[in-house]
Amino acid sequence: MKTFLSVLWHLPFFGFLFAIYYAILGVIFCISIVGAPIGLGLLQFSKFLLSPFKNKMVNKADVNELSDAEENKLWKAFSLIVRIVYFPFGCFGAISCCFVIAAQFITIIGIPAGMVWAKSLGTIFNPVSKVCVPNVVAEEIERKKQEALLNKYSNK
Repeated sequence: MKTFLSVLWHLPFFGFLFAIYYAILGVIFCISIVGAPIGLGLLQFSKFLLSPFKNKMVNKADVNELSDAEENKLWKAFSLIVRIVYFPFGCFGAISCCFVIAAQFITIIGIPAGMVWAKSLGTIFNPVSKVCVPNVVAEEIERKKQEALLNKYSNK
């Protein structure tokens, strides 16, 4: 089913063109040092758009927590500043994406494409420190978060 949905995403809805567009945009942002966090996030987003039903976008901090890796504190601070600067552009992108989602959900065949854009909304709003991972990894991250929340309340 995921393969069928991916084919449907690429052929009538030109998902591969969106992937190419976001890859080019990511490379342009990576040319400048200031836009590097946004560019890296957009490159990951283009990777997600190539197979949106097999992957998910998650925060890099969650992936690092899963692998017990530490993110560079200077990069983290710089990314926060870039997020603040990118905020108005992210709002515009997210609002326009909401209109695209509404238009996609009008027809039955457009629902899978609308689901892809709905899954992408958080990344379009804020691409900084986002990583494309397979669904299995995203589910494991979610399971670990739920386990930590459960442990928090069971220790009281």
